[in-house]
Amino acid sequence: MSPAPKTAMILAAGRGTRMRPISDTVPKPLLEVEGRTLLDHAIDRLALAGVERVVVNAHYKAEMIAAHLAGRRQPTVEISPEEEPLETGGGVAHALPLLGDSFFVVNGDVLWLDAKDYALSRLAGAFDPARMDGVLLLQRTVTAVGYDGRGDYFLDRLGNPRRRREREVAPYLFTGIQLLHRRAFDGIAERRFSLNLVYDKADQAGRLHAIVHDGEWFHVGTPEGLTATRARLASHRTER
Repeated sequence: MSPAPKTAMILAAGRGTRMRPISDTVPKPLLEVEGRTLLDHAIDRLALAGVERVVVNAHYKAEMIAAHLAGRRQPTVEISPEEEPLETGGGVAHALPLLGDSFFVVNGDVLWLDAKDYALSRLAGAFDPARMDGVLLLQRTVTAVGYDGRGDYFLDRLGNPRRRREREVAPYLFTGIQLLHRRAFDGIAERRFSLNLVYDKADQAGRLHAIVHDGEWFHVGTPEGLTATRARLASHRTER
């Protein structure tokens, strides 16, 4: 096991087309749940896991993202501006000079609740840099809030994920939360590319691992997902 990463990246550059019409005026990472933006929720959880510097990429409504983050003091937050959208993988590759050898990456439209241990700490504990280039956090599709897809991965008992094929239904979805090593980007010449290219490359080399989240996970990528997330969290308050 290696030391937990001290740097992280939050992907916040997308246009959020599935969140329209809400995202026409507010970028998805600045949508509020329980009185805090999704972006702040993610930064707070990264800070709890020991992260000291968070890099946030920005393209769509970048000035709103930057203005919001200007008020944060801990951890250190740096903006990685993108003049053109670089997609998820390209965005991380562009920000590599600001990141450590290993780092967390979190999508800007997800929210999660930890169980006994921090999910990010569990990722760090599962990461063996001698054998792995990345660890993905998966969630059981049947327990995901705001999700109605066919899943993303199967997972064997050793923690080796297999991406589902076209007509399959997989029991686990990828949460958009991960720990990556910078060498996972070696040899990728494209400027714009998806992180799926990184996962598939690591998988083919036998260097991709995954663990299953033991808390709740919320997909806030659509108006329906946002409504479901707010309702679920409101029910927690009622239960308490």
